Formats: sequence, C-alpha cells, structure tokens
Amino acid sequence: MGNFDYLLNGFESALASGNLIYGFIGVFLGTLVGVLPGIGPALAIGLLLPITLTVQPTQALIMFAAIYYGAMYGGSTTSILLNTPGESGSVITAVEGNKMARAGKAGAALATAAIGSFVAGTIATLLLALAAPQLAEFALQVQPAGFLALIITAFFTVGTLLGSSRIRGVLALSVGLVVGLIGADLQTGSIRLTFGNNNAIDGIETVTVIVALFALGEILYLASRFKHSEWQVIPVGGKAMMNRKEWKRSWKPWLRGTAIGFPLGVVPAGGSEVPTFLSYATEKKFAKGENKEEFGNGAIEGVAGPEAANNANAAGALVPLLALGLPTSATAAVVLVAFQSYNIQPGPLLFVTNPDLVWALIASLFIGNTLLLVLNLPFIKFWVKLLYIPRPYLYAGITTFALLGAYALNSSIFDLQMALVVGFIGYLFRRFGVPITPMVIGAILGPLAELYYKRTIQISQGDHSVLFDGLLTKSLYTFLLLLVVLPPLYHFIKRGKQNSTK
Repeated sequence: MGNFDYLLNGFESALASGNLIYGFIGVFLGTLVGVLPGIGPALAIGLLLPITLTVQPTQALIMFAAIYYGAMYGGSTTSILLNTPGESGSVITAVEGNKMARAGKAGAALATAAIGSFVAGTIATLLLALAAPQLAEFALQVQPAGFLALIITAFFTVGTLLGSSRIRGVLALSVGLVVGLIGADLQTGSIRLTFGNNNAIDGIETVTVIVALFALGEILYLASRFKHSEWQVIPVGGKAMMNRKEWKRSWKPWLRGTAIGFPLGVVPAGGSEVPTFLSYATEKKFAKGENKEEFGNGAIEGVAGPEAANNANAAGALVPLLALGLPTSATAAVVLVAFQSYNIQPGPLLFVTNPDLVWALIASLFIGNTLLLVLNLPFIKFWVKLLYIPRPYLYAGITTFALLGAYALNSSIFDLQMALVVGFIGYLFRRFGVPITPMVIGAILGPLAELYYKRTIQISQGDHSVLFDGLLTKSLYTFLLLLVVLPPLYHFIKRGKQNSTK
C-alpha cells in the first residue's frame, strides 16, 4: 500500500464521527487555552495533555493535533489585541498586529493571521506528508552512532549554540539531562540520582516536568510581575475580515512565510523566532512605497508573513519528530510525550509499525486546520471575551489545573512534589532569562542518547572510534564544529577591522 492510500485511510479514520468530535473538541480547547494571556502553544498543550490520556491512542492523537493548531492560532489573538505574545515566535505579530488593532484594523489583522495560518498549515502539512515517510525510510539505514550524533546536534542547536546566550542554554540543557537521567538505567537497571527515594526509581514523569515548567513556572513568573491594572484589550469592531486591497497585500507574504518557516522547522534552527523574524525582514525588504512606511506602525504584511512562517514552522517540526523521534522545539517535545504516554516511540519504525495511527494523525492536521478557520473567524468576539478574565482568577485556575494534571497521572503525591520543585526551577529560569526549551529537550532525549551510546559501544565491543564512523556522523559533527568556531572567529575578525580603522 502506497503513502497516498495510507493518507486516504487516515482521512477515513479521522473523519469518523467519533474521531471528528475529538478533533472539534481539540480545536476548541486549544484555542480556548491558547487565547488566554501569557500562554503559548507549549504551555497550552502541556496543560491539556492529561485530558488526552483518558481516550484511545488514535482519538487522543487526533485531539492532540487539533489542540496543537488551535493553541498556535489562539496566541495570535492575544498578541494582536493585547500586545502580549505567548511565545517568542509571536513577538512580531504583537508589534505589527497590535498597531493595526489600535488603528481600528483589528478585524483585518485577526483575519490575515487566521487565513495565513490556514494556508501555511495546509501547505506545510502536505509537505509533512511527503517528507516524513522519505526521511523515515532513510533513517532506517542509520546506525546507533548516527542517531547519537543527531541527538547531540539537537542538544547543541536547539537553544544553546543558536540561542541568545550559550552559557544559559548549556545550563538549561544540563539541568534537563540530570532530570532525564534520574531513576533506573534503561539497559542495566542501575539506580541513579534517587537519593534513596524509591518513588524516583521509575524516573520523573515527563508530563509532570512539562506541565510544571510551562504552567507553574510561567504563572509564578507572571504573578510576581502582577500589577493591579486591567488588561487593555482593544475591541474588535465588526467582523474579522479583509478588503480586496488587504487580500492582495497578504497572499504573497503567506506563501513566502510558508517557504521560510517549513524548512527551518525541519532542521534544528533555534525555535520559531528565527523564521518569524526572517519572514518579517523579507516582507520589509519586498515592501514598496507607502506600504514600506507602514512597517513599525501596523503593516499587514508584518502580520501575514510571520504568522504563516510560525505555523509552517510548527508543521515542519513534526517531520523530524515523526521520522526520527527528535523534537526540535518545546511544542514538538510535548507532542513526543503524548506518543510516549501510549508506549509509542516516534522514529523510523513508526511508519512501519503504526501506519494507521500516524497517517490518521497527519490527516487530522488537515481537518483540524480547516475546523480552526471555520470555528475562529465567525466567533472571534467570543474568544475576545476570554481576555477580560481577571488575572488572579486566571493564575489560580491554571495552577489548580496543572497540579491536578500532575497528580492524576499516577495518583502520586511524589509527582505533585516534583511538579512544585520543577515549577520553581522554571520560575527561576524565567526570572533570570534562562531558556526552557533546552531543559525540555535534555530531559526527553537524555535517556535516549545514553541508550544509543551504550548500544554503539556494545556493537563495537568497546571501540569508541565507531562513534565517528559514517558520512552522516562526520557531517553532523563537522557542522557542530563550524557552529562553535565560526561565530567567535567572525566577531574576532570584525573587531580587528574596527580597531584598524580607528
């Protein structure tokens, strides 16, 4: 059976009445939580993750795909109307979209964000359906040493080498690795870092870590900066729609944003802020005349392009996740946890061992993207009402829901205690500007990296030189070496030229 036949079967499964209801619920819940101020897609998905654990795998993943896209769109509403981006990828949307809203063009800003997300999501999901099986087929030929090199590449590119501060990125990655290695060794069964606590032998629940970091840590940080003033929500006059001129100015940025966002989601490129800023710079370069002068004051291209890039980037991140089992963003890491909670490990064998499941997931991305457009544009005023929820109520509700989710996983007080500890670490990270994504990646991929390392050494009978064998392995390590050496060398040469001109 070919991939196209599998995709058709996936649509048949996703469009079944029961599964379609779960898709609708996922879109609704994802948008509901994503539209709340200060909550990004990763936090929204982390909060809703325990809900998906009560249903069958296919239904849960269909619901999760819908939550994924719903949360992505919900963040744009907050950015435009409240100037409060839930994640770094929404910063540009907050700048240009909020200026448009203040100029009385909130409806056009919300419409171009929603339609751009739909266009980019649809094209990117189609590319996902084409690219992921091919990459998985290639990955079947990769040896354990190659997978170890891929994981190390993910460690050092996602938020460390390409982050704003390498030291902080490495610190976050190190903390994540320590958390991930707590408990019994996957191969030998030896106990590490439990300090005599038998509850920690099975390790720290990844769901607990994610919920604590993205919910408790974020809420503690926001509450610590709380000021007794209401949200300044910009009202939406009329419907969320665009006129002919705004359509003309938006469709090219949608396509360019998709072309920029998808490939940068496939490769580890430092998160969603990279493609959104590149898209914004591209649109600013292509703008002419009075359109160029609007940039910084509410240019619709500055919303259309980055929003398309952000959503295409999110779909692109699913390619290495499904084909290699490697998350390249915090949001993709949460999706990986959803798979693992059903004892399903994404990777090269996923398309062989669970083809019905994975193709139903891909088909549900198309369906969820369409449901998102149908649900959000006509009911935009309903979502705006959520922005008027008083912040103390919002913080209390999220904290309660997060703690209940952490406890409900195993009905364990230990998980609750760990959630509080990790939540406080998350608060300290936010307080001192330490990125959270490397910690999540380290906690999830750390045990997997150890497993591949030990397999490689066992196969080679203790010969460590095999860690560098193969074209893929050498290429990846050369790439990392260039990333380490070239930036300092560039700054050194630039500084020398500046000094010579003085």
